[in-house]
Amino acid sequence: MATTNDLKNGMTLNLDGNLWNVVEFQHVKPGKGGAFVRTKLKNVTSGKVVDKTFNAGVKVDVATVDKRGMQYLYKDGADFVFMDTETYDQIHVLGEALGDAASFLLEGQEATVAMHDGTVLYVELPASVELSIEYTEPGLQGDRSSGGTKPARLETGAQIQVPLFVTTGERIKVDTRTGEYISRVSG
Repeated sequence: MATTNDLKNGMTLNLDGNLWNVVEFQHVKPGKGGAFVRTKLKNVTSGKVVDKTFNAGVKVDVATVDKRGMQYLYKDGADFVFMDTETYDQIHVLGEALGDAASFLLEGQEATVAMHDGTVLYVELPASVELSIEYTEPGLQGDRSSGGTKPARLETGAQIQVPLFVTTGERIKVDTRTGEYISRVSG
């Protein structure tokens, strides 16, 4: 048990049987009345974000979330198999727990798997990953000033928009949170 005075960004709370991550919080001390804490909470399973206000000093139930570094091994039907890099234990993660991150997952890639009471809550990939472009239409020579984009299929099968000058076979850096092109990877 902790109080609202102990809140930190990223902390996971157990409220009414649901797990919520603290996205942001703010202690407010008005001129009149008691202090309170205004929070923005994100539901761990559904991703829904809500605003919630607590009175200062109120007890909140902090959930223990075990975050471990794991390596993605392979896909088994609808499940994704990960291996704990310390114990070498293998776990099956449902596709729903991965969400959009599955589009940027390559075999052998490192990820952080968050678990609560033996249940996988979510999987965090690094902020960006390097992937090869499997196919994209040829760009127009000299068309670098328009800032236009074209669709490209990555080696994972994901479709993203890339600048016109990017060609098939190139390695690019992709933001795993938004699915957007960041830059080319040289070398």
